[in-house]
Amino acid sequence: VPCRNDFGHRAHAHRIGPNDPKLGLRFPDMYAAYNPALLARAEAAAVALGQQATTRRGVYAAVPGPMLETPAEYRYLRTIGADAVGMSTVPEVIAARHLGLPVLAVSVITDLCYPGQLKPVQLPEILAAAAVAEPRLTALMKAVLAD
Repeated sequence: VPCRNDFGHRAHAHRIGPNDPKLGLRFPDMYAAYNPALLARAEAAAVALGQQATTRRGVYAAVPGPMLETPAEYRYLRTIGADAVGMSTVPEVIAARHLGLPVLAVSVITDLCYPGQLKPVQLPEILAAAAVAEPRLTALMKAVLAD
């Protein structure tokens, strides 16, 4: 899922503390955190690789870890617009935007978590799904970085 937007649903901010203005603005603009040109390049690469059926833009919800979400949290996140949820990505995006770097984020969905179809999460299943996706993700990233 190439991220088109995100929300940091976290208990704390990652940039609390002193700011070094040489590194970037104190309050980086997150309106368009994901670089449109990089998103377009990733989507074109997905089409060229025949991955368009498994590639779509989405909204990523960042939550604190280390734990997996409860059924109520999954329902809540879906209700407020999340397509994917995880414990990483958004803090790194905020740091990159603070530095003025262009950002592309791609997530591998390892557990679908559809409301009404939730079941206890088995970590081996998540790891197996990630392993299956790894060759496609590697090919996609190589294609994006090839230019």
